[in-house]
Amino acid sequence: MSASSDPGVRSLVASVLWPGFSGRTAPDWLLHALDEGLAGAVYFGQNIDQTDAAQLPALSARLREARPGVLLGIDEEGGPVTRLEAATGSTLPSASQLGRVDDTTITRAAGVELARRVRASGATVALAPVADVNTNPRNPVIGTRAFGATAELVGRHVAAMVAGIQAGGIAACVKHFPGHGDTAVDSHLGLPHVTLPAAVVESEHLPPFQAAIDAGVAAVMTSHVVVDAFGDLPATLDPRVLGMLRERGFSGTIITDALDMAAIRAEFGAGAGAVRAILAGADLLCIGNPSDLGPKHGSTSDLDDYAEVRDALLAAVDDGTLPIAALERASRSVAGLSEWTEAASRAGGASSDDGEAFDTARVVREAIAVRGSVSVPAGDRVVLDLRDRASAAVASTAEPFSVALGAERVVAGPLGTRDAVAVMSDALGQIPEDGAVIALVDAVQPGSSQRRALGILAVARPSAVVVNTGLPAPDALVLPGLDTYGSSRATAAVVAETLTGVAV
Repeated sequence: MSASSDPGVRSLVASVLWPGFSGRTAPDWLLHALDEGLAGAVYFGQNIDQTDAAQLPALSARLREARPGVLLGIDEEGGPVTRLEAATGSTLPSASQLGRVDDTTITRAAGVELARRVRASGATVALAPVADVNTNPRNPVIGTRAFGATAELVGRHVAAMVAGIQAGGIAACVKHFPGHGDTAVDSHLGLPHVTLPAAVVESEHLPPFQAAIDAGVAAVMTSHVVVDAFGDLPATLDPRVLGMLRERGFSGTIITDALDMAAIRAEFGAGAGAVRAILAGADLLCIGNPSDLGPKHGSTSDLDDYAEVRDALLAAVDDGTLPIAALERASRSVAGLSEWTEAASRAGGASSDDGEAFDTARVVREAIAVRGSVSVPAGDRVVLDLRDRASAAVASTAEPFSVALGAERVVAGPLGTRDAVAVMSDALGQIPEDGAVIALVDAVQPGSSQRRALGILAVARPSAVVVNTGLPAPDALVLPGLDTYGSSRATAAVVAETLTGVAV
């Protein structure tokens, strides 16, 4: 009997798969897969109706009805990365803001609050926190998602956040092992390489993951990053790299980053990558958000993406490439994570450590840095948004700053690879002579397009104020402003209060 026609093998394969899906109700194929033994599903923004507080809990209840113990994950970090508040922006601080404040008690409380929100949605696994050490200031995908740029700082806050999330009754999944912090390529779009010596990776990037393991983290997510010192494969597919997790005492579930990302799909194929990931020691295969991040054969659906990975595993069992024992090992680990979440659900979770609501505004006020005189007069306010397009990790297109500032208009000039002079010429032509200009930027390292644009703006509008939602520049900018260390609705409210003197 072939694997594809053996119910036991099909159930075993399904038990290590974690797909995304389209829509705000459970599609028939997903319910059928859960009946067949599917591990669960991952929620993304398109699954959530943010005008209806009952919708997501009802969806979670339907999936739990289809399969008790189902693992329901959500990519919810706070700051720039949110699915629960994708339409408006997060009301939790970024990891970078928490690192700036550097109070692990506050970070733990933020974890408890994040868990409360995830638990209310019916999800059981938070794909957080980020344990990457952002040592490359030009990193296009981590940045303010990291607690900071040193292993010691990141490690203590990772441990605190893990403790808070799991005290709140939600399984934490720390990411992206063995570190995405020294990359210059977004793995959603290509295959990053880390060229650091092994000793530097060991000393500067692995300690936060060890801190998470020591804190009892339930799951670790792999990165689609090649660490040249460790081998030629991305970590997700490399048995040596995943073995390092077990050598460090991690006994929980190893979850892959999404297999629809171009770093896997374009280089190996999602199906072939899934087989190699299980062979390397991964347990739960995150298939991801139905997308076009990597090459596909025409237009495909959420079911097509799921079936591609499922069928590749079944074919690999049939041809002997994938031993049943490897699937059984992975399935046991996934079952263990499900048992953890079920026990946590029965126990309930802390709502806060002190009985008071978590004060995000206080964290943001303490975290932001003010450069020069930054008051903005009443009257016409124009937001000039020069920031890069949101990455696939961030996903949310919410722009809360113009709302918080009461801007009369928003002039969008995302630079990307376009000429800064041409973009600024067009943008300045749209701004009234008497308008107060607030420029939003997020990539202001020397030589960047946004830095060149600010130089042009300083000449044309020397009264402009800069709000930098990314990491600060290593040198002085030509205009006064704020370094916010994150972008969120909560950050926008504090920025508006700081610039106008009026609370939002």
